[in-house]
Formats: sequence, C-alpha cells, structure tokens
Amino acid sequence: MTHFAVIDLGSNSVRLSVWSVKADGQPVAETKAKEMVRLSEDMGDEMTLKEPAIARTIAALQKFKAIYSPLEDLTIKAYATAATRQAKNQKKFLKRVQDEVGLQIEVIPGVREAELDYVGVINTLNVQSGLIMDTGGASTELVLVQNRQLEHRISIPFGSVNLTEHFVHHDPITPGDLFRLWSSVTNVFNGIWWLREAQNLPIIALGGSNRTLAKVQRRKHHFRNFEDIHGFRMLSRNVNRVFAEIVDADVEARKAIPGLSRDRADIIVAGLVPVVTMLRFIDADKIIFSQNGLREGALYEYLQGTQRVAADENVVDETLTDFTVDD
Repeated sequence: MTHFAVIDLGSNSVRLSVWSVKADGQPVAETKAKEMVRLSEDMGDEMTLKEPAIARTIAALQKFKAIYSPLEDLTIKAYATAATRQAKNQKKFLKRVQDEVGLQIEVIPGVREAELDYVGVINTLNVQSGLIMDTGGASTELVLVQNRQLEHRISIPFGSVNLTEHFVHHDPITPGDLFRLWSSVTNVFNGIWWLREAQNLPIIALGGSNRTLAKVQRRKHHFRNFEDIHGFRMLSRNVNRVFAEIVDADVEARKAIPGLSRDRADIIVAGLVPVVTMLRFIDADKIIFSQNGLREGALYEYLQGTQRVAADENVVDETLTDFTVDD
C-alpha cells in the first residue's frame, strides 16, 4: 500500500493530510492535523518572518514528522503559500526547516495555489459554475469556474491576519475601522475586470475564516456534525446575520460564539470582510462551502498524473503584488 501526504504551510495555520492509496488507485483518508502558527504575524513593512512565528512553525512541522515518518512507500508534498512567498528572509527560513525538520518545502505562487484549490473543489463538489474564494491569513485566491472549467484566477495579497493588522485598531472594531477595511477590499475587487462574469453565481468558499460562517450557522441549528460542512449551502441573508453577530461582539464575546474557534476570535472580522463584500459585489444569493482545496488538489493531481490543469493559452495567470491601504 502506498501513502500520499500533503503539508499546506499557510500564513495562519499549517495543515497535514495523509491518504493511503489502494491498488485500484482509490484514496482513503488516514490522518488530518492542524496547528495554528500565525506565520505571518508581525511581518511588518519590512516583510520578514519573525522568530516566534518561525519557532511555532518548526515545532508544528516536527509534530507532523512524527505522524508521517513511520509510513511506508510515502510520497510527500509540502507547499508554502503567502507568508513565505512574501517574506524577504524566505531562503533562511526554508533552510532552517530543511536542517531542523528534514523537510523540503516548495514555495508556490498564488495562481498555483488557486489552481490547486480548483482541482480540489471540482473533483469533490458537484458544481457547474461559481466563484471559488479561498481567504487565508495573508492572501485570497479567486477562481472563476464556468461549466466546470477554470476561466480566470487571481491571487490577492490580503487575508485575515494582515487585514487585521492594517485595519482593526479597536476592540470591538469601530465603524471607522470597518469602513476603511470594507472600502479598501472593494477597491481591489473593482480592479478585477472579469468579476463581472461572476455576477449572480454562487461563491464556493474555502479557508478557515470563511468556513467559520458555516460552522456558526450549523451550531445555531443544532447539526450533529457541525464541522462537516463540505457542500453545505448558506443563503446570503444568513451570512449577513452571522457576520453582524460577530462584528457586534468584542474578542472575548466572540470566543463564546458556538462554532467560532477561539484561535480566530481576534482576526475573524477582517477575515470575513472579503467574502461578505464579494457577496454584494457579484450579487450572489448563496455560499457553497468546501472543505477541500489545496491539499486535495495536490492529491488528485498525484492520482491523475496531471498538473497545470489550466494551461490553456486563453487562461491568464494574475497575481496582485501590491495592496495599498489607507489607514
């Protein structure tokens, strides 16, 4: 029996997924693990990873190594996204991981991250068209899907952690902070010309902040497995109700909201502004939630022996490298 593992080193959390692969090629999920490391915390204008965040990340990766190292016939992929991608001390950080964990990490561009999200979604959700939106700690990936084909994609350098650091200066957030945050996010969306093609399509939401909406809603309605949100649909009016409840609360009160992780209480408002803004921007009536994204995309590429699923010359790779804020 072979094994396949993926590590997704994000800006807020690091995650591990492990599958065994049967002789007929069918994957069986074996292990999932997550550690909140806040790798992008306090990167500042100098855009350097700080020692406390590096130490937390290496400790988490060492925990993961204890899980995957005993496995036989293992193929492992380790991807780093926005925080590492943006860091000026990226090479030094990667060398420390190599030296202390024995793990080689591939830093992928935002459009590659978006592509893997698309592969993970399209192989596990029955959706024809929609806007995939993956809000992480320091980047947000958007993918326009039409008739199950990837049409456009872009990576935007904002997420729950860096938006919080830029805009959320009070607890609870003030109307002025919220307005400046909302305006800056809207200005970025205004500059993405192809979003007009997403009008009235559902949003397919990935990322811990976005998934929080579904978990809070499911807890309100007493779902037995409230965290099992893959394929769960939520109307925009219910999204707005949950978001209003979160915005009205301070950090301590948010920690008590059922379905909202205490580890996200301080960054959840800024983390949700992009998806709530997008609902209005494209006039979507619902969100469809996906638990599968980058890691599952890597799995299906491995199983199918494919990569660069959107290599068609008509698909343009786009990445925003600058996000100017007025705070």
